[in-house]
Amino acid sequence: MKHLDQRVQSAVKFFWQTRDKQSRYQGVKSGVKDAGLRTAATGGAQLDGFATLVEELLLENGIKRSEISNGRRGVEIPGWFRPEKKWDLLVVSQEQLIAAVEFKAHIGPSFGNNFNNRTEEALGNATDVLAAYREGAFKPSLRPWLGYLMLIEDTPKSRAPVGVAEPHFRVFDEFRDASYIRRYEIGLTKLLREQLYDGACLLASPREGGLNGDFCEPSQELAFRNFAGGLIARAIAHAKTRK
Repeated sequence: MKHLDQRVQSAVKFFWQTRDKQSRYQGVKSGVKDAGLRTAATGGAQLDGFATLVEELLLENGIKRSEISNGRRGVEIPGWFRPEKKWDLLVVSQEQLIAAVEFKAHIGPSFGNNFNNRTEEALGNATDVLAAYREGAFKPSLRPWLGYLMLIEDTPKSRAPVGVAEPHFRVFDEFRDASYIRRYEIGLTKLLREQLYDGACLLASPREGGLNGDFCEPSQELAFRNFAGGLIARAIAHAKTRK
């Protein structure tokens, strides 16, 4: 994983620069521009830098380019609670599902409802695909490696303590006064330890500094190096045992 930190920095930089460009230029041709920050959010492609980085790591460790689906087509796999689900990146080799990865971002100013939506989405996607695996949807695959990467905007609001509503029962203590960055750290760590995901990564990046690639990793357990290490180990194991 040579120069990994610099490669992550480049992906962060690509995210913010792409988002900034889409925000400034959307609607120039059509004359219609989305309201507020939704302008950039609906542009898509901001997280392509991370998808490209993960693809490069896979190629460097024995996975063939033809085995990687990365984009808006060919990334559907069956679910158990729905017909199919699009993932951001798939590795499929010799009719086996090797890995599936999601890349997400959470940008302010609204963090409350979007945090809950992201959490429910991450939990539901993992539960769905693992149930499909249990029921034989991907046989003769071994259990697929599932990964989830979250980039959250690093702002005073995302780092500020957040209150909780307890009209009937107490919330778990770890969530009390936890910021949104801390909530993501707690949630992703729990998803890992419940073995719903095999790799999870949390990156926090400020809007202005992010244009230069600035980021931090709030949790070493959720560092990109750990996330990439698990996926690479799976890629190497598959490459060595490929028929």
